[in-house]
Formats: sequence, structure tokens, C-alpha cells
Amino acid sequence: MNKYLLDYKAVQKKKALLLLFFCVLCFISFLCDIATGPSMISPISVAKALFQPIFSSIEVDELDYIITHSLRLPQAIMALVVGASLGLGGALIQTILNNPMASPYTLGLAAAAGFGASLVIAFGVAGISIYFAVPIGAFVMTMLCSSVLFLFAKSRRFDSSMLVLVGISLLFLFQSLLSLVQYLSSPEVSQQILFWLFGSLNKSKWYNVIIVFVITFICFIFLLKDSWRLSAFRLGEQRAQALGVNLSALRFRVLLIISIMSATAISFVGVIGFIGLVAPHIARMIVGEDQRFFMLASLLTGALFLSLSSVISKILIPGALFPIGIVTSFIGVPFFFFIVYRKKNAFN
Repeated sequence: MNKYLLDYKAVQKKKALLLLFFCVLCFISFLCDIATGPSMISPISVAKALFQPIFSSIEVDELDYIITHSLRLPQAIMALVVGASLGLGGALIQTILNNPMASPYTLGLAAAAGFGASLVIAFGVAGISIYFAVPIGAFVMTMLCSSVLFLFAKSRRFDSSMLVLVGISLLFLFQSLLSLVQYLSSPEVSQQILFWLFGSLNKSKWYNVIIVFVITFICFIFLLKDSWRLSAFRLGEQRAQALGVNLSALRFRVLLIISIMSATAISFVGVIGFIGLVAPHIARMIVGEDQRFFMLASLLTGALFLSLSSVISKILIPGALFPIGIVTSFIGVPFFFFIVYRKKNAFN
């Protein structure tokens, strides 16, 4: 057999094993996430509670079973799903815009969600409970922000660098509008807006977990179909065009899918930064630019990142729940500095 083919298969096998290793880490973090909280449960008890519905012979403490299934399981699953959604979204945005600083946050999607949620919190929606109205408001405003990006993405006159500038402009616009809403609101309402902006998994219920999971899974399948075109995109726009890739159509399609996926995730948990920025860089260091592996690695890295952040948020102050958005920033900033420093040394 050809030596190069053998080397290629060895590399592919190594990448597959790395992805499997990250799956194991995600499961361990998932167990720890359920185990931690105001009432600590051992990981073994958590595992027993999770498998007891399948194997009825397993004996589980009744209180541990109730805490695991009724309170913490939806939040732990939501952490994995939202992290996966943001990690995958950041990876694809960096790919289509060819910019390492691009993410759902830097394109203004998170700021738009915050503005939409703040409008609902401050002024309400007649006839709709605020519990349902806030995610709807965040989703609608995020898609409105995305529609502006769609208009530019469809135009052949605007390249990737121009889209980044448009995204940054939208980021500042929606942040200004958000500040205006907070300024006009009462202190109590302003505090509610601020708490939503911190990001939280506490309101995770089975219905919104299922919504985010289904949307993320469907979007991932559609994105996976474009993995070859996206890999060609990373070779450069001119080379991708020479290979027959319709750049404007690909950019528009991927941006649309990412917007729907990110808007759904953000609308239920609030603004959680740095995952869409850092997770793709870690995935790129692990598996490279082959989009078949890169997308899955970004998804798993994002899931692990947010799950670990959830664990830290519950043990940082015993008996209290620290805002998870602050935790991701504390973790993400050192990681990002490390990545920048590593890339600087690579060019020296």
C-alpha cells in the first residue's frame, strides 16, 4: 500500500481518537456538573441515578434521584448543548470570514440578543408571560441583526473582511441601544437585564433543552454537508472559486444556519462570551483545518468549555451560583492570551 496513504490513515485515526478522548472528558464533566451544587452528590451516586431507569436493580437514594433528574440534569445537558452550539458557530464564522477574531459575539449576534431581551424585560409583551417572551425577544432581535449580515453576505462586492467590519458596527450599535434601555429603566428592571446578560443555566427546562438540542443537531447535519466546500474555502477565496465553490452562496448559507443555531442557544441562556472565540482555536490546534474533524472538535470543545464553567460557577462560592458568563470570561481570557502568544512565537 502507498506510504502516503498509510500516513494519511494514521493521521485520520489519531484525530478520531482525540475526538473520542474529548467525548470522554465531556461525559466526566457532565457527571461532575450534576454532582456539584448547594447539595453535593458523589459522581458514583449520580451515575447510579442516571442508569437506574434502565437498570431497575440499581439502588439509588431517593433524594439523590430527585435532585439529579428534576433539577440538575436539564441544566447539565443544556450546558453541553449550548457550549456545542456556540463552539460550532464560532468555528464556522472564523472559517467563512477567514478571521481568527470572528465569533457570534464579535458579529453582534449576542449584543442583539441582549437588546431584544432587555426590551421585553423593560416594557413587556401584552398577553405573553415574560418567561416565554424574553427568549422570543432575544431570538427575533438576533435574527434581525443576522438579516443585515445576510444582505451583505449575498453581495459579491463584499468580501470576508467587509463582513467583519459590518459585524463590529452592529455590535457597537446594539450595545448602545442596550445601554439606552438600561438608562431609561428603573434600578430594579436594570438589575434584571444585567442578570440576564450575565448568562445563566438555572432556567433550563426539558422543553427548551429539547428545542436547543434539535436545532443544533439539524444545523450541524446541514453544515457537515458543506465540509468539503468549507475546507476549500480555507485554501483561500481564489482557490476555492477555481475549485468551483460559489463563495457568496456558501457564505450566505452558512451564516444563515449559524445565526439560527446561535440565536436559539443565546435566547434561552443569555449572553455567554468567549466560547465561540476560544473553542475553535483549541480545536484547530488539535485536529487542524479539515472541516470534517474541525467542526466536530469545535463542537466538543465548546461543550466541554461550558460544562466545566458550570462546575466552577457552582463551587466558586459554596452555596451560591456564580454567573456562568463571568466564569467563561475568566477562563477564556487566559486561554486567548495563550493562543495569541503561541501564534506570535510560531511566526518568530
